[in-house]
Amino acid sequence: MRITHLGHACVLVETGTARVLLDPGTFSSGFEELQDLDAVLVTHAHPDHVDVERLPLLLESCGGVALHAEPEAAAALREAGIEAAALRAGSTVEVGGASVEAVGGQHAVIHADLPRIGNVGLLVRAPGEPTLFHPGDSYGAVPEGVDVLAVPLNAPWAASKETIDFVRAVGAPTGFPVHDALLSPTGRALYLKQVRELGGLDARDLAGAGPVEF
Repeated sequence: MRITHLGHACVLVETGTARVLLDPGTFSSGFEELQDLDAVLVTHAHPDHVDVERLPLLLESCGGVALHAEPEAAAALREAGIEAAALRAGSTVEVGGASVEAVGGQHAVIHADLPRIGNVGLLVRAPGEPTLFHPGDSYGAVPEGVDVLAVPLNAPWAASKETIDFVRAVGAPTGFPVHDALLSPTGRALYLKQVRELGGLDARDLAGAGPVEF
């Protein structure tokens, strides 16, 4: 499995048979230039996870590639004129010989005054390859059998202690940081150090590294 971090929450996953793009949002760059994708998947409706301005360009350049999104996000996309299939927690979609399972269901609490929206974590699997888990904006789902964890480093809905406990609970042997656009270089280095030393994760920093094989 090859993984390319395209900034913040956006990740390109390439298995032996499939090319899958996760969470192409407003804080990410370069995803609109991709071609030959088998699917695009969206964990939830927040703009930093789905850019409704650039997404149509990507879908067009990829020849009408399938778009799967958390149900509330799918409804919002359809209202914006972008066709999307609802991806519900507990469901699995087959993508070019790989599979993507949706888990969880709710976004993490940001504040009691803000209503919670839907969120699905994404488990990407392919025969003979590692299992990747991208949780979107929630630490609520802790699936078993995760080999590679995309760990959100920082968010308005997360505290460092919660991030560390989540990493420990998932127990993946390796992973990489995502959801980091709000951090300064100093803050990013600190959070990443905590994930490694306190979380016990062999976290590989993919920022600017291009495709990296796991």
